[in-house]
Amino acid sequence: MSPSSGLQDASVIVTGGGSGIGRAAVLQFAEAGSKVVVADVNAETAASVVAEVMALGGSAVAVVGDLSLQEVVDRVVATAVDTYGSVDVLVNNAGIMDSMDGPDETSDAEWERVIRVNLTAPFLLTRAVLPVMLAKGKGAIVNTASEAALRGSAAGTAYTVSKHGVVGLTKSTAIHMRDKGIRVNAVAPGGTATNIVVNIDPEHSGIAALAPYMGSIGRIADASELAAAIVFLASDAASNINGVILPVDNGWSAV
Repeated sequence: MSPSSGLQDASVIVTGGGSGIGRAAVLQFAEAGSKVVVADVNAETAASVVAEVMALGGSAVAVVGDLSLQEVVDRVVATAVDTYGSVDVLVNNAGIMDSMDGPDETSDAEWERVIRVNLTAPFLLTRAVLPVMLAKGKGAIVNTASEAALRGSAAGTAYTVSKHGVVGLTKSTAIHMRDKGIRVNAVAPGGTATNIVVNIDPEHSGIAALAPYMGSIGRIADASELAAAIVFLASDAASNINGVILPVDNGWSAV
């Protein structure tokens, strides 16, 4: 079975689709024949990826906005349904990094923003697409977790908690939907070359506390390697894979 099995003409939403892992996933879904909604907070990068897809002869449309807001989530899902008739695949990939701080140095503002973007937004999108998928009796959701979802030493407290929450969201939704034709899985990237920004305060102690544990990170992955795993989990080639958190980290999680 081809890794792109079942993705021809599929309607796919990719959040954070304007750059990094999201952009790579958009392009690979388009190569598989999918029609893609590129959801991103950055209008320029979203438009650029849509143009790349169109240049390849594919179909894509951009929706710009803060995905932690319900009205933006509703607009993303409505765009997919109005433009392509349905939602077959949701990729909850958009996320932000924290400042690598421990709980003693994490501000209320950072905590609330990281949790809102990294965990609440995937929940809102999942809740919004499920009625569409349930009506068809089929669908796939792939979440981007993190190496920080598997351990406590790969990021700061806010990011780590948010990604542990993504694991819980993935597994809980998989169980609730397993007999309704909807699969829910996640990838857990290790070190990956993306444009995600880490704003470290040099006067804080977080990075110093984590540094002794970061030596096993291994090589830095290309975003396309993560995208390949996402596309596989969304495809019919993974038809009996459900509730799985797949490390894509060159064995970091095995150390």
